[in-house]
Amino acid sequence: MEFMHPIKVAALYRFVAFQAPEDLQPRIHEHCIAGGITGTILLAREGINGTVAGDPQAIDALIAFLRAIPGCAELDVKYSHAKKMPFYRMKVRLKKEIVTLGVDGIDPKRQVGTYVQAEDWNALISEPNTVLIDTRNDYEVAIGTFEGAIDPRTKSFSEFPEWFRTHRAELAAGKTKFAMFCTGGIRCEKSTAFLKAEGIDEVYHLEGGILRYLENIPEAESKWQGECFVFDERVSVTHGLELGEMELCHACRRPISQNDKLSAHFKEGVSCPTCFAERTEDDRARFAERQRQIALAKKRGKQHIGVNPRADD
Repeated sequence: MEFMHPIKVAALYRFVAFQAPEDLQPRIHEHCIAGGITGTILLAREGINGTVAGDPQAIDALIAFLRAIPGCAELDVKYSHAKKMPFYRMKVRLKKEIVTLGVDGIDPKRQVGTYVQAEDWNALISEPNTVLIDTRNDYEVAIGTFEGAIDPRTKSFSEFPEWFRTHRAELAAGKTKFAMFCTGGIRCEKSTAFLKAEGIDEVYHLEGGILRYLENIPEAESKWQGECFVFDERVSVTHGLELGEMELCHACRRPISQNDKLSAHFKEGVSCPTCFAERTEDDRARFAERQRQIALAKKRGKQHIGVNPRADD
């Protein structure tokens, strides 16, 4: 697949035992800054996770640098491209978990579900004895998911264990296989490891996540419906990893459609139909002032840090 856009985006992760992630933090940050790369990388004792963007040569050099770290030779990386830089700054953060499940003892390096390639995914999820679960958050599922997938309606990944334990009996009624998926594959590794720890034998997950599926499976053969939310200013992608139509509410950071923008509760940078009731008048006044500063910066020919780089596309 050839891309015409100049910015290369890399979504990466690897579960690996780091004894001292704090030692890696400055090295990785310095390498990214030197290459003009922006984005976020999370480091924990359980591994590395992140999404970064930059010049293709700089991104390739970073991936080579990361794969030279002991245990990271098989770093999972999914590439896409963007017209403009989708991140504003570079952050390398230390965390307790690289994806927060909140259950002690879950280790994908020790126990994990069976990986399923994108080309084999349709056959698995079409089997009548397969339970298909979307492990992403509710606002991600709202704009796209696989045909027949169950939406746990979780606000965060840490809510998944309680949801599964509550609904396990009804989910397993007449079913023997559990298939799960997420954006890039990392949440699936944690969630399948969790299900295995809960005593579920036949657990599967989509290797490389939705992004690899959309990249490799032609739309005519796809069981994906809608768009896939991504955690940068592209907001969403579709088949072939083409830029989607969703935009971002800069008040709540959730995706919004063109129909959402017609709502009386939508105001650019201030509120959208989803977050209007969650905010106070003081909140909206503060967001309105931020939006005013964005407009002033644009008038002066500068880009305020809060602006959506897709706004003029």
